[in-house]
Amino acid sequence: MRNFPRGFSWLTVMATLICASPLLARESPRNWPDTPLSRTQALAELQTLNAQLLSHPSATLTLERWCAAHHLSPDAKVVAHRVHGNDKPLPDDARTLLGIGPDEPVRYRRVALSCGDVVLSDADNWYVPSRLTADMNHQLDTSDVPFGKVVQPLHFRRQTLSAELLWSPLPEGWDSGKPLPPSSGQPLAIPDHVLQHRAVLYTGDNQPFSLVVESYTSRVLVSP
Repeated sequence: MRNFPRGFSWLTVMATLICASPLLARESPRNWPDTPLSRTQALAELQTLNAQLLSHPSATLTLERWCAAHHLSPDAKVVAHRVHGNDKPLPDDARTLLGIGPDEPVRYRRVALSCGDVVLSDADNWYVPSRLTADMNHQLDTSDVPFGKVVQPLHFRRQTLSAELLWSPLPEGWDSGKPLPPSSGQPLAIPDHVLQHRAVLYTGDNQPFSLVVESYTSRVLVSP
């Protein structure tokens, strides 16, 4: 997988969004027809969301703006639904990225970020509790408040390690003149997850405190 298609043109994005039919734009991703237009529009939306996520420190607040712009719910508020079960092991490079020793406690939190009844992202989060306040740790242990909102008083910044398209609606070489797939007469096959970000969060004092892996679902492709 590569992060961005070569030769991607934002002019193409704008032209696609302007030309897309209102009826198509309101359809669920599951019902998008497999046509060159819908494939191009899907790529435009993925790249637009990707750019917004890369330009803001909080994925939660970015998703709330996305939810509001696309009218995904009457109340454009993102809620973190805790997913309980077996904790995922700490990635091999996590302690180095977080600047901690082998004995420093690390907690794990998995949530599904939803706007209304629409799940937009599944997020895995490994964080250093000693670098948060007692109140922050209590909220993370006992509530469904999104991580980004809980730690907002830290005035944190985000360093993206990778931003990967897990699915591309257009084939390799489309931007070099390779023909687009013809209309199939079937719904466009879109996987459950279409985009993944891996990032480290830093406090305002430049201290790393969290490693996050966010996998964005196909439901982000619902247009206004």
